Parts: sequence; structure tokens; C-alpha cells
Amino acid sequence: MADTEIKPPRARRAPPAPRSRPNRPAPPAPGPHASLRFLRLTPRKVRLVADTIRGLPVGDALAALKFRPQSAAEPLAKLLRSAVANAEGKGGRVDVDALMVKTLTVDQGPKMRRFMPRAMGRAYRVEKKTSHVYVELGTAGRSRP
Repeated sequence: MADTEIKPPRARRAPPAPRSRPNRPAPPAPGPHASLRFLRLTPRKVRLVADTIRGLPVGDALAALKFRPQSAAEPLAKLLRSAVANAEGKGGRVDVDALMVKTLTVDQGPKMRRFMPRAMGRAYRVEKKTSHVYVELGTAGRSRP
């Protein structure tokens, strides 16, 4: 028989150390906010109305939305009133007159895909888009650093 060498077992590697995160300050806690998801209007149409009230005091924004002819004005007004109610309920003593629309973002939600019959037996896809809207309120004197 030939001499066979027995190899020692391979040493296991230590698991990699977890990556350390850079020293960043924690994001500030959001103020009073509300969100509306799956709004059955296209984000492009909602942004047209949202751009007119961004940065306005809440009272002026609600008055502006009341007289807008676009169909996106009504859900945005309801969302704004919900954010004000959240501010009153959560914060306790909040001066509603001092609140303003600090952040208002409109993102695209999922698309509903439907099909439309066309000539010669073809079918065209119709995409019914939805929107996600997020509003955050703040006071006029306070701003983020």
C-alpha cells in the first residue's frame, strides 16, 4: 500500500463583518401628514393641481382648491383636510391658521391594463393610471435644516 497523507480540515473563514453605515444624522420626524393611495387619476393631471397649492397656507390652499375646475381638486382638498385633522388629533394644541403645505408629492401607482378591440381582430392595450399622493404640513416659521 502506498502512503496516503491525511490532510487537515480546512479552516473556515470568519463571516464578513457587517458594513458600517456612514455617520449621517437621522432624518427629522415628519410633521402632520396624510397620504392618498390608488387615486384613479393620472399623476400628470394631479400634479397640475398640486403645483398650485404647494407652499401655501392651509386656508389659502383649501380656498384655491374649492374653485379649481379640475377633477383632482376634490380629492386633494379632502386629503388636505385629513392632514389638518391629523395635526389637531396628534399634536394637541396646533394653530391651524399657521399650518402650511410643506411637502406635496404625487407619484405614479400601479396601472390597470385593459384591452380595446381594434380593426382586423387586433387589440390595443389601454393603461388606466393611478396616483399616490403624500402631503406633509408644517408651520410657516419652522423649516427643515
